[in-house]
Amino acid sequence: QVQLVESGGGLVQAGDSLRLSCAASGPTFSRYAMGWFRQAPGKEREFVGVISRYDNCYYADSVVGRFAISRDNAKNTAFLQMNSLKPEDTAVYYCAAGRNGASRRAEYDYWGQGTQVTVSS
Repeated sequence: QVQLVESGGGLVQAGDSLRLSCAASGPTFSRYAMGWFRQAPGKEREFVGVISRYDNCYYADSVVGRFAISRDNAKNTAFLQMNSLKPEDTAVYYCAAGRNGASRRAEYDYWGQGTQVTVSS
């Protein structure tokens, strides 16, 4: 069992940066790919990006060049660095742990509770 807790959300202005953290419990963090998803009001939860067990990353087209994912296995923590934020990035952001570095929600076994990011224009 892995428990995930996101933090770092908040209210920012367009063009600002924000870094989200995802703290994981348990000794097996390094065995999981860590994905980030987001859900805006009235919309489905969508893939943002993922970092594999081997530190390979890939991202949704909408965030390429602006967002970056990293991980610190010694601290059981994954990060989502968000730069050049836009109002359309406003959503609840979730981290998730899965065995495969995939973009489909069904590939992930564990989810955090989410953290709100609001970007004002």
